[in-house]
Amino acid sequence: MSEAVLPEVAGVPWRKPETERSLRSRGRLWTAWTAAYVVPFPLMGVAIVLLEPLAAPLAFIATAHAWVIPELYASRGALTVKPRGGPMAAEERAQGLLADLLGHDERELQRETGLALEPGALGTWLVGDAGALLVIPGGKRVHCFCVRTTDPGLPPADRIAHLLLALRTDEEGFATVANHAFAGAPWRVRRRMRAPMRPALDAAVSAARS
Repeated sequence: MSEAVLPEVAGVPWRKPETERSLRSRGRLWTAWTAAYVVPFPLMGVAIVLLEPLAAPLAFIATAHAWVIPELYASRGALTVKPRGGPMAAEERAQGLLADLLGHDERELQRETGLALEPGALGTWLVGDAGALLVIPGGKRVHCFCVRTTDPGLPPADRIAHLLLALRTDEEGFATVANHAFAGAPWRVRRRMRAPMRPALDAAVSAARS
């Protein structure tokens, strides 16, 4: 963990610090949890057809659940970076301040997608105005976090700037304080994101693979 520690960490003393190891464990747990829900449905479908071929429509419905459940979880993850809006009168000025925190490519990406790309020790982050995505090294899994600033009345760009500064101050603390919503394949989350935001996830996956 970095030397600086976010003061918000003291407000969640029951949480263990998020580390690369704990994130791997979270990812495996999400995979196991999803499999526990999904695998029985195709098996049920096969059993139904074997017992009664005329009940094939019921088997199809059971099998469809194996696709729907992971999609619902992924939708929950994508919602963490859904823009929350806010007072827009000061948004142009806030965008200028946020731009000072970002490099040229990251600045253009944020203006186009609403998400700020930030490389970190845990992986590649995408920071929105009320949540963040973390693509782990290798780009095979994304973690979705819900996290908000202490002042929800700020313009969206100001909220992103506050979260970005908190992330840079204490990455592990940021991940610890944030509420973990989902972990899974980036393509699942991408399908549930708004189309204009998808290039940001593509860029994060590409950065995580390099």
